[in-house]
This record gives sequence, C-alpha cells and structure tokens, in this order.
Amino acid sequence: MSGARLFLGGLRPLPPENRPTGIFKAESHQPLWLGTEGLGGDAQADRRVHGGPEKALHQYAVANYARLAAAFPEAAADLLPGSIGENLSVAGWDEDSVCVGDIFRLGDARIQVSQPRSPCWKIDARYGQDGIARWIDETGLTGWYFRVLEEGQVEAGCDFDLIERPNPDLTLARLWRGLKELRPSLAELELLAAASGLTPGWRKKLTERGEWLRKNT
Repeated sequence: MSGARLFLGGLRPLPPENRPTGIFKAESHQPLWLGTEGLGGDAQADRRVHGGPEKALHQYAVANYARLAAAFPEAAADLLPGSIGENLSVAGWDEDSVCVGDIFRLGDARIQVSQPRSPCWKIDARYGQDGIARWIDETGLTGWYFRVLEEGQVEAGCDFDLIERPNPDLTLARLWRGLKELRPSLAELELLAAASGLTPGWRKKLTERGEWLRKNT
C-alpha cells in the first residue's frame, strides 16, 4: 500500500448560505500531532456530527472518486482526494476491504475504524451539484471514521498498516447494507450491533432498527 496523504483545514463559509464548514481541506506536508480529538490544526463546524473522540479522523477511498466523477461529470474536476472533507487518503482501501473495528498503525499513532460517514447536504453544496450526497448514501461509498487509541505524530508519506482485525467478516459495506436494507434479518442486525469497536451511536441505530422490525414483522 502507498503512504498516507493528510488533509486539514479551518472553518470557511459554504455557499450559497455561507454557513461555516470544515469540509475544505488542504494537503499537509508537515509533521502533525494526532490526538484523541483529531489532527492538530483541523477544525469541524458542527461537532454534533463531525469530530470528537468517535470521529477523530476521516478517511475516504481514493477509488471512490472515479466512480463519483463518472456519475457526476459536471463536478469531475473538483472530485479529487481531500475534497470531500477527509483527513486521510491512502490508495488501496475501500468499504469492501475495511472492516468495523480494524486497527491501523498510522505513523506513531494507533487508530481504530469506528463507523461509516453519513453523507449530508454539505457535500452537494461543496461541489455545487445536487444529488451527490444521495448517490453516496445509495451506493454506500461513504468513507469512514476512526477513533484514536494511541496518540502520536503523523506526516505525509507515513506508513498506514493494518495491525488487528477483530471482525474479519464485517466490512463497512456490509454494515451499511444492514442499516439501509428494507428488511434485513434480525440475526444480521444483532451481529452487526455486537461488532467489536463499533461506535455506540451506530450500535444504538442497529439495535433500535432490530426492535422495530421485531414488533412490525
């Protein structure tokens, strides 16, 4: 696998309403500290849905951009790594090859996959193209978040290595399907909700969906 690319940014107004956002990131080539709240120097506007210990670092699959560009050719010139607001880009990893709870070594830090990213309206506004967030939701090409298990220094080109996989069959793609399917099996929902390393918010979503299906089937 290739070395890591790192992106960070402050808050900027997001047209057309000019609400503050941290989605605009610039690539960093300097050593950075990765703490439990994220990369030093990075900012998030709405910490209810971005940032914090369970979403300290965001990765988006490099390969997803080609699929996005094919679906939205008008925005293709802007669909480049770092543009969707991710902090981390490493070729060779995607939602079919990353599992819930995976633990990676990134530079001197140790990080764990906690949940997918749920796409929001800011993605459409970022690219000036309606429908991108909905397409991401429908295809499951969402990217994912990490929690930081061990803080440390990271920098461009540093190693990104899988060191532990507690749930080898529970890919992020499978997790997303489990939540989005019209009638997933109760056994599947229970299995996903019990995944080691899954963030509590997602555990609650899956459990509540299972309870609703149990009552309404």
